Amino acid sequence: MQTIPFDYSLGEITLRLFVTLLLTGMIGWDRERLHKPAGLRTHILVGVGSSLIMLISTVTGPMANVVTGIGFLGAGTILHFKDGLVSGLTTAASLWVAAAIGMAIGCGFYSGGIITTVIVLFVLYIMGLIDDYYESRLYRSVTLHARITPHLTESAKDVLRDEELKIFKVETQSVAPSEKYVVFHIQPIPITMGKSLAAKLAKLPGVKEVSFNS
Repeated sequence: MQTIPFDYSLGEITLRLFVTLLLTGMIGWDRERLHKPAGLRTHILVGVGSSLIMLISTVTGPMANVVTGIGFLGAGTILHFKDGLVSGLTTAASLWVAAAIGMAIGCGFYSGGIITTVIVLFVLYIMGLIDDYYESRLYRSVTLHARITPHLTESAKDVLRDEELKIFKVETQSVAPSEKYVVFHIQPIPITMGKSLAAKLAKLPGVKEVSFNS
């Protein structure tokens, strides 16, 4: 299938790329479950892209300068926010692996480029479906309707921190001279966790109602 001399069969190429998918996916899943910025997709994309580049280099020779250049391009898509959030890692990884696919096709290594493309599309599509499934089953903010008291917000923060939840932003809105809504934007939590957390927050002095939003 490829137009350049290559020592590996199609089966060997497929095996190497899919073993990379499996191993990097295991590492990525560990990061994903701990809500780290670089999760399952990012690890798989970088791993598979690296595997493809290594296969290409067996024919074309070292490619360090090219890989470095791609890295700088991908780094430009990553955004760091003041609250600790990181955005754009998957986009950076997909750009990086797309460049590797381009190099593969450019040097005539069609089988490696095509198999890698299939893996990348599969990972992005399947993970998109999984994300959609879990998005509808996660809470991302909690709202307290309460009487205005001096330490309500800090007390609520303490409850959330005791549950080891990261707080991204707090919004307060007065709805009456003696009442307010306090919205805590938190890391995603399962709906099942919401009931126990609501019970703890409802015990705080002044809290009238606790509600969650996805």
